[in-house]
Amino acid sequence: MSAPTFELTFPHTWQVEILPERPVILPARHFVYPREVEEIERGALEVLVRPDDPGSSPFLATCALGFRDPVVPTGIWSAPNPREICAISGGYAYIVDTAAPENFTMLPYRPVLQVQPVVDRDLLLFVGNRSIVAWGVNGEAWETVKLSDEGVAITAIEGAVLRGRGWNMMTDKETPFALNLKSGVLLTK
Repeated sequence: MSAPTFELTFPHTWQVEILPERPVILPARHFVYPREVEEIERGALEVLVRPDDPGSSPFLATCALGFRDPVVPTGIWSAPNPREICAISGGYAYIVDTAAPENFTMLPYRPVLQVQPVVDRDLLLFVGNRSIVAWGVNGEAWETVKLSDEGVAITAIEGAVLRGRGWNMMTDKETPFALNLKSGVLLTK
């Protein structure tokens, strides 16, 4: 697993600390993501979260490790919703509501290969092998159609347009694409 990334681009209402290992004595509030998982045996990202809300107490988030490959992200990202935290553990991505940590979403990409905040559009983009998911203030904003047979790369974000490339198996070439950032709709291929 690579060194954790901290990307706190969006305003957030929590503080966080990545622990080197699970504490011997667990805090009163401890959540495992996903809830029933065998992957915990391979390792986990242990995150102590302190919500800024005076009515919320700190909690430990144990996020199952996906892959130990340094090319997949591990770390903490702020999300467009200030109450949400995005924890990624070896490419497995979890969005957690810090005011109600029992409420979480595990993104379907296994693994997420890249995370790209787009602050002026209130989006956190998750790049997988074949497509992109955008997370907004109210949850999943959109998911693209298949953009590649293996490997998507974002090359530029210009206003409301995301440009990228993906490998096309039939032509054995990298193919450029452009997306509307508001809808995720493919503009050109």
